[in-house]
Amino acid sequence: MDLRDFVDALLRFESVARAEAPAQQWVKNRLHDFGFDTYEWTADPARLAEHPSFPDDPDDIDTANRPSVAGAFEFGDPDAGRTLVLNGHVDVVPADRELWTHDPFLPDWDDDAGTVSARGAADMKAGLAACVFAALDLRDAVEAGDIDLDGRVVVESVVGEEEGGIGAAAAALDNPYPFERDAALVAEPTRLKPVVATEGSVMKRLRLTGRTAHAASRWRGVDVIEKFEAIRGAFFDLESERTDAVTHPLFDYPIPWPVCVGRVEAGTWASSVAGTLTAEWRLGVAPGETVAEVESAFEERLARVVADDEWLSAHPPVFERFSVQFEPAEIDADEPVVESLRGALRADGRDDDPVGATYGADSRHYVEAGIPTVLFGPGNIDQAHFPDETVEWEEVEVARDVIRETASRFLQSR
Repeated sequence: MDLRDFVDALLRFESVARAEAPAQQWVKNRLHDFGFDTYEWTADPARLAEHPSFPDDPDDIDTANRPSVAGAFEFGDPDAGRTLVLNGHVDVVPADRELWTHDPFLPDWDDDAGTVSARGAADMKAGLAACVFAALDLRDAVEAGDIDLDGRVVVESVVGEEEGGIGAAAAALDNPYPFERDAALVAEPTRLKPVVATEGSVMKRLRLTGRTAHAASRWRGVDVIEKFEAIRGAFFDLESERTDAVTHPLFDYPIPWPVCVGRVEAGTWASSVAGTLTAEWRLGVAPGETVAEVESAFEERLARVVADDEWLSAHPPVFERFSVQFEPAEIDADEPVVESLRGALRADGRDDDPVGATYGADSRHYVEAGIPTVLFGPGNIDQAHFPDETVEWEEVEVARDVIRETASRFLQSR
């Protein structure tokens, strides 16, 4: 099985949340067939509930039948060298089939354009596959006597990244291996750029109460949508203020700390004034900030709107966390794993300047556990969660080569 066959087969699994097990069994079988020592673990919801990323109630964290798997190669005297983890997540977000031009779980290969399109192509099954084959290439080079190494390379396929990093958090909290880990590379779609800082986010649910009335006499009601628009405007004003006030040298984006209201549900009947509204928000958190600090800033801004509105003052909104939270993460650009990656990129004639990413990733769990972690992989985050999600095949091949060279340099540089 070559890299293309591996990617094609993996993309055919509809490995959405809580349905990753078939894909994971397939990955574990392939790792075994390739000669890796294999490992498997399942997250303990009680342990995750102790972590600030996850809900406080273990019953709200579904980990049953959701194994994470890994394969490891040992070289020379493994305990005398370093251990590098190459990480990818197998879970994907659901696909709205009506918005796709083809079945999202039947890969569409365009050899003329040099692309493959499928759910998970960019985010991030191609990156995971690049890690597997980079490790295989490194093993083959060692066996051929081309390089002499001490240490280990581990390839992880984890679950639940889209739900806060279930598999990675478990691996970070309770090491599933009989050895320590020195660094990690997470193959998220970074357009082949080294990412050393990732943004965090806080998820908040806003509930508003107005007063219903018949459409024929709507002036007797209190339109909750109008109240929501005032809050929405205040929140986007705060986003703009934070763009100017909160700066970071690696985040040169038009909106570095985005605010997104991704879901709104209001009213019960077309001919009634909307009397209830629920809105779900994602609020960006800069490296160096905490989730709690940003949450507090938006709560304070909401309080201003409420104080200026007689109805909201008498009927205060509910603004509470839900789902999972993503803490920001950052490592120094001179960490050995970053220097190894940058050297591999320079050797391939590519830009090696570190950048920041406006999304959260599993890297934060490893960084919190004291394991320096860099993001690097094929594809563009703009394709993630997108109809006809596509990755350029040349980038996948380049990622494979650069990750192999990164691992070689990291293990030799001790």
